[in-house]
Amino acid sequence: MTKGDGAASEQISGPHFTDIIVTTSDTHLLFFGELKNSLTPQMVEGLHSGIPLNFSFFVELERVQSNWPDKEMTSIEFNHTLSYDTLKQLYSIETEELSKKSHTVKSLDEALPLINEVNGLKIVKLEELEPDQTYRLRVKADLHKKTLPFSLRRVVPFVSWWDLKTDWHSIEFMY
Repeated sequence: MTKGDGAASEQISGPHFTDIIVTTSDTHLLFFGELKNSLTPQMVEGLHSGIPLNFSFFVELERVQSNWPDKEMTSIEFNHTLSYDTLKQLYSIETEELSKKSHTVKSLDEALPLINEVNGLKIVKLEELEPDQTYRLRVKADLHKKTLPFSLRRVVPFVSWWDLKTDWHSIEFMY
């Protein structure tokens, strides 16, 4: 249906979305997208020290109405969590949006697509959309550490530097 152009965004140094696609299944409006530059070297170092990382995704859909405030259709929030088992040397990824799936992989290169990609998120049922209307899908992500146990908060004070956010990325489309 609609695809966001990621070519210009490849030059962005911070975390950002690329390859955003809004399409339909037989029953739902679907969202696909990929987060780039999501981890800093400090985040990877903390991860390898056993500190889990949490990626919070926010997706909003509005119907654009001229001469009238836009109508919010839905607002969805979900998380991806990345952790590293220092004893087994395995990465665990939990994704919430499609029935809370868990994956375990051996390398960070295998873990990154799982933590960074959103594949086929159901936004709304098609019956909720009006034909020949303009809609705006907005997406952003907050990348941060999970809350540390109280005993570690004084030992690892630098982790607050990890908190990163993407800008809102918007795509308008006609249904």
